[in-house]
Amino acid sequence: MKKIHLYGVMFSGILFACCTQKQEARRPVSHTSGTFIKESIERNKKLIVNEETLIKDIIKKDTAQNYIASPKGYWYRYDLKSATETNTPKKGDIANFDYQVTDINGKVIYTADELKTQNYVVDKQNIMIGLRDGIKLMKKGEKITFLFPSHMAYGYHGDNDRIGTNQPVICTVTLNHFEPSKEKPKPIE
Repeated sequence: MKKIHLYGVMFSGILFACCTQKQEARRPVSHTSGTFIKESIERNKKLIVNEETLIKDIIKKDTAQNYIASPKGYWYRYDLKSATETNTPKKGDIANFDYQVTDINGKVIYTADELKTQNYVVDKQNIMIGLRDGIKLMKKGEKITFLFPSHMAYGYHGDNDRIGTNQPVICTVTLNHFEPSKEKPKPIE
């Protein structure tokens, strides 16, 4: 019985010693200095410069076309420009368009038949960043070829199918027509 009592006292003593020890805060395993972010920014800047150089070389070689630089960071040319239409799609309008996607060398990635005719609610549906902006430049019946650097196309991730990581693309888009949204505007309260 004395042995059990002795073990009980020892166990209580150990338990008391463990519980009353001052615990020190754990230190982080590694310290970040921000170099990863800085390196990533520099890598992305170089990538953008390289892609823009590729696109500018294409534009320089294509002397028969007049390319326009958009303020958003892509270039485009009119393949068919409307002389009569004046309206362009606005937020909430439903744009009906066909498009084809090629790589920067002109090799077809997706044909218009594969992609099928699209109905897009302007600025309310998720599509490629460049197309989101480019469609708002178009008038009914126009056909425009857009040269998108990867950050305006599918970016670092690609499309998980045929468009790879950081791949600039060329999209030829025909805006068939567009119409105002069928949603009624919400009343002002």
